[in-house]
Amino acid sequence: MIGRKDNKIMHDACVLMKRLLHVPCCLLVMVLLFPFEKALSADFNYFGTLQEKLVSEGFEKEKILQIYQSPHVFFDTKGVSLFFVHREASLNYSQFPSPLSLAAAKIYLKSYEEELSRAEATYGVDREVITAIILVETKFGQSLGKRQVINTLSTMASLLDSEVRKRFWKDISGSTSLSQEAFEKKALDKSIWAYRELKALLRYTEREEIDIFKIPGSYAGAVGIPQFMPSNIIRYAADGNTDGRIDLFEHADAIASIANFLKESGWYRGIDDNKAKKVIRRYNPSSYYIDTILQVAQKLK
Repeated sequence: MIGRKDNKIMHDACVLMKRLLHVPCCLLVMVLLFPFEKALSADFNYFGTLQEKLVSEGFEKEKILQIYQSPHVFFDTKGVSLFFVHREASLNYSQFPSPLSLAAAKIYLKSYEEELSRAEATYGVDREVITAIILVETKFGQSLGKRQVINTLSTMASLLDSEVRKRFWKDISGSTSLSQEAFEKKALDKSIWAYRELKALLRYTEREEIDIFKIPGSYAGAVGIPQFMPSNIIRYAADGNTDGRIDLFEHADAIASIANFLKESGWYRGIDDNKAKKVIRRYNPSSYYIDTILQVAQKLK
């Protein structure tokens, strides 16, 4: 989905960033703990209740059946298990202000000078902040996630069904520190959230005529270079290259979308650090994340 121009001008940055692309040890251990992913079993339809709910809320029945009868769609136990044990503090934020990362960021600033200048002029958001976010989120589009978002969100949303939760708990109970009571609460909360995101994904892919089976994302279902959740794509994504469609795997659209998100969240030209932190918190509430974005942006100026 990334164009020829992007492949060409990102070559130098990619060479630098390859040394940064790694799976944190804690995540590798989690993957090994959950070495399975299941399709719908012969005696149980994990997505049955979910499909009924989607159709009852106005989604076309034939389209929903087509999606959930596809061999590409399955109940992703392994992927969603990560969502229940992942901890933000385990991420290594110190890699981003490093000389290697900053060198790649400077290449990105130069390569996308036109797109960043346009976003800065249109939305009033510093190009260095946009670049820092793209570095931290996906290492300039080189780490987009490998899980299919339709599977991630469908699996989480299906936990609205008590029988699905029961089966899921049986699979992961031996490999999580959560009590069953804590799991039930978290699963219910996250299933409601995931259902809203799933509906947004369905609407977005239909509107933009994007193949829903070909959208990779993070363990939580975030999409594209800026790692937007589908509901934020609907609200904030922008057509940065004015080609009439929004594709967050294109750098121009990603840059404009981040700038629009920050502007709509309260960013303005000359914003001070304290207010900037409050705005960035809406993108990611982690204090590690917020401090890293501002630190990298300052070093790029």
